[in-house]
This record gives sequence, structure tokens and C-alpha cells, in this order.
Amino acid sequence: MAQQKINRVTFATLPTPLEDGGKLASGSRLWVKRDDLTGLGAGGNKARKLEFLCGDAIQNGAKSLVTVGAAQSNHCRMTAAAGARLGLPTHLVLSGKKPNRLEGNQLLSQIFGATLHHTGLADTDWAGLEEFRAQLTQQLVDRGERPHSIPIGGSTAIGAIGYALAFDEIIEQCSAQNFNADAIVFTTSSGGTHAGLVAGLVRARTRDPLKQLPKIIGIGVAKGTALSSLSITDLANETLNLLNETSRATTDDVSIDSNYMGSDYAVATQAATDAAKWAAHRGAWVLDAVYSAKGFSGLLGLDAKNEFGSDANVVFIHTGGLPSIFANH
Repeated sequence: MAQQKINRVTFATLPTPLEDGGKLASGSRLWVKRDDLTGLGAGGNKARKLEFLCGDAIQNGAKSLVTVGAAQSNHCRMTAAAGARLGLPTHLVLSGKKPNRLEGNQLLSQIFGATLHHTGLADTDWAGLEEFRAQLTQQLVDRGERPHSIPIGGSTAIGAIGYALAFDEIIEQCSAQNFNADAIVFTTSSGGTHAGLVAGLVRARTRDPLKQLPKIIGIGVAKGTALSSLSITDLANETLNLLNETSRATTDDVSIDSNYMGSDYAVATQAATDAAKWAAHRGAWVLDAVYSAKGFSGLLGLDAKNEFGSDANVVFIHTGGLPSIFANH
């Protein structure tokens, strides 16, 4: 079978740094993968996905971009930045009502030239938001604007390719610093980053079955199908298909810990607040309150339970989120 051509545009400044974060309480060593420094539109993990999502859009002759997310969506802000880089009008479907003054990610999205569509829907109403995206996309089609429509988080198999490659990048950086990672921990919601990392793990395992590879641990912060190990496995296998890989992920490759979510998506927890303070004081890492900080609270929580052991190397992927620090919730 001929390999499907994968189109990619260059947005991200890669590789992002892998910083030594010192010892954790257990004695394990923390490493912070700085994907908040990808560079596109103030940075974040979505740059890696958008390189492939927008490559696909260009290949298909898109004349505009459409995507959807929570009110302070990093993905929406970075899609707006991608649209600006490509000269494509960008439409963002957002939860919540239009505020009197734009702040955080919404302010940046406006600065990048995007059109913001405030739906009045809750951050957690993913089905409603996706329905609005579909309706808006059809309206743009009817107007001849040839939109390329991207689901929440850019979590498609094409988008996940970005994190299959990021897995290789992390392993290479660990090797360059003379250690093997025992675990890679990150925040997971819509599942694209997670599926990409799992696909990367499967590819690496196929190439070298004897190599020590890290466990992939997603700290779940959203309810619904994205917190299903089966849905992540299926998306990882779709990604492997695109990469022309014959090996397959199984649900055993997927670990999701939803114990640090709190009451719901986009709702702060005390543990996340404490984790953000810990990160800021330890390494001047800035974590947003309801996403990256929840993931890091999961890492600290697992370490407190000695889940990694006393001499492990644990990589935390900092997925970004700085702009929302400057927004009122």
C-alpha cells in the first residue's frame, strides 16, 4: 500500500526545550518538556497539530478555517494565529456570551484577525459547540468560502501526527541527556495529544522492541468519550495508519487518570492551584489554573503515592495556556 502523502506547514519552533526540574518528593527526577514555547501565537501544544491540520487544509484548497472550543481555548487562539500566518480568514466558535471586554485568548484571537462567534453555551457542552461548528461550516460552504473545519482540540488522526513525532523528539532529548524516561505525564481532554503520543510509543516499540520506553499517563480533565481508553486507542491506530505503520496500539497502552479533574472541565481545583504555585516557585513555569495545572497536580499526586518509584525520570509536557492567566473567569 502506498503511503498517504502527509502535508505539513511550519509553525512551531522545534525542538522545544526539555528542562531539568530537580527532585520530586519521592526522590524521582522531574523533567519539563516546554511545549508552551512552540512559538505560534504565544505558544502551546496545538502548534504541533496545526502544522498537519493546516497542511491538510492547504492541500484541499481551503479558503478559510473554522474551529471550536471553550471560552478561553488555547486551540482556538492558536488556530487564529495559524490563519493569520497563512492569510486565511478564521472563524472561532466559542462557549459563553460575548464579554464586555475581550481578555486572554479571546483578545489575542481578535488581534490575529479571527471572527469570534460567542454561542452562549457552557464550556462543558461539547456536543452543542460541535453542532454550532457544523452549522457555521455549512453556512460558509453555502457562501463559497471553502472552509476547513477542525473539531475541538484539533483532535483528529492528522492532528495527532504532531505528537507521534513529538514522542520521538522527547526520547531523543532524554538520550542526549543520558537518561531513559520512565513516564510521560500530561493533561488530556479531547484526546489528540494522548493518541499521538501512544502512536509514537507503538512506532518506537516496533523499531526497537528491547528499548526501555516510558509509560504514557494522561491526567484527564474532561468528561465524555475522550476519557475512554478505547477512543484514544482507536485514534492512535488511525494515526498509525496515516504513518503507514502496521503495528497497533491496544488499550493497555492507554493510561488515563481522572482523579484530578475536580467537579468538571474548566473548573479550578485546590490541588491545581497548589500545583501551579509549586511550578511557579520551583522553575518559573506558568501553568493555567484549569488545564495544565490540573495535569501537573496529577503528576504531584501520583508522585506522593510513590507511583513512579524513588529513582524514576518523569517527563511533564507543559502544553501551554499562558494567555488565560490574564483573563477573568
